[in-house]
Amino acid sequence: MTLDDIVNLVGSFDGTLAQRPREGDGTPELAWGDVFFYYSPDGTVPTSIQPFATIVTKNYPGDELSRLDRPDAFRVNIVAAKHEFEQILGVPPREAAHAPQADTDDTLAAHPQYGTAGWLSVVNPSSQTESQIGELVESAYGVAKARYERRQH
Repeated sequence: MTLDDIVNLVGSFDGTLAQRPREGDGTPELAWGDVFFYYSPDGTVPTSIQPFATIVTKNYPGDELSRLDRPDAFRVNIVAAKHEFEQILGVPPREAAHAPQADTDDTLAAHPQYGTAGWLSVVNPSSQTESQIGELVESAYGVAKARYERRQH
């Protein structure tokens, strides 16, 4: 899977906004080149909610485990329900430090910094994790959409 494959997959869900920070748009330089996915049917970047999935293309300070400083490396990050996290990694999110870490390509792992919040990650996904990524993103999208709809009523 390429970065664009994932952007196209997630972008195919109705009401999804893919924010792609770049130079000159007012976003922090550190975020340039990354992608943040929100459920936002009006097409504006929400200010009060977290994305339901992200793609990062570089190491962030304190987050070098995935070695994203390699050419063409990226990491997909998806918020998962507690039961999904535990089913996939064998431990609940609060025990993410005891779960597989995001240091191996094409392997579902706990997010290096946000695993305890239920975030899963895949570095350089390909055929081994493609279907799981699709299922997880669809689930995270469903939760984000339901949360948005509850706030509207």
